[in-house]
Amino acid sequence: MSRPGVPDLTTLRPRLPSPLQEVEDERFTRRGVRILLKRDDLIHPDLVGNKWRKLAPNLTAAAGRPILTFGGAYSHHLRATAAAGRLLGLPTIGVVRGDELADRALNPSLARCSADGMRLRFVDRSTYRRKSEPDILARVLRAADAEDAYVVPEGGSNALAVRGCRTLGEELSGRRADVVAIACGTGGTLAGLAAGLSPHQRALGVPVVRGGFLTADIRALQRQAFGGPRGDWQLDDRFHFGRYARTTPELEAFADDFEERHGVPVERLYVAKLLYGLVVLTGEGAFPRGSTVAAVVTGTPQQA
Repeated sequence: MSRPGVPDLTTLRPRLPSPLQEVEDERFTRRGVRILLKRDDLIHPDLVGNKWRKLAPNLTAAAGRPILTFGGAYSHHLRATAAAGRLLGLPTIGVVRGDELADRALNPSLARCSADGMRLRFVDRSTYRRKSEPDILARVLRAADAEDAYVVPEGGSNALAVRGCRTLGEELSGRRADVVAIACGTGGTLAGLAAGLSPHQRALGVPVVRGGFLTADIRALQRQAFGGPRGDWQLDDRFHFGRYARTTPELEAFADDFEERHGVPVERLYVAKLLYGLVVLTGEGAFPRGSTVAAVVTGTPQQA
């Protein structure tokens, strides 16, 4: 039984462990590489994939308090937090980057947040960049009338979330895959995934934002969660397609083709970039013949 004030997440009936699906794709098989899809997109229809793994421990820690978190105008994390609030009866506040958006019509992503009961607060980009500074955060909380709120960082990546994502690695540990690949926004899922894998396995992160800052962020998250580095992991920064929330005709065509080949819905902002990167890496010979690569499907097209 849950303690008073602590939401009972079992009532949401998550599908865990998530399914592991093999796909036959000649772009991999001709190089002797076996490709598996870790279908975290099937965990829950509203709290999809790594959002469940990252949010669940934070929802428990919030113990019924309002939840305030941060994101851009197309943030999957804001969408998932708003949905969690609706499902569990928790107040949610979303602090959105860009005060110029306050006077515009809400895009579909933010409109969904609002429909799920999230109070949206738009802040200027300078304030947003400094949101982790204690005095700035206190000012944001006061302005949102949410000084009693439980604060979850942008993307949901904190020590609790990283420890929650360790279960993803544990579900894939052993001999199931040589390499486990995942798209990265803030790096929290990769930090936990790597910690849960077996010593002979490697985690590969494909950042969907440019800038080259994630290595330091992931190291810091692992220090916070585990006291130091965990697992064998690396990043390949070549497949962000310019910036977050950006796609190109080439990426759209790739995603359409993958869906047609395999009947798997491909989310564009994260999953398409991951799968595209794996096809390129396989063609470059990055994975030895006989390797098994598992790609984590962290979202659905409906999130975008």
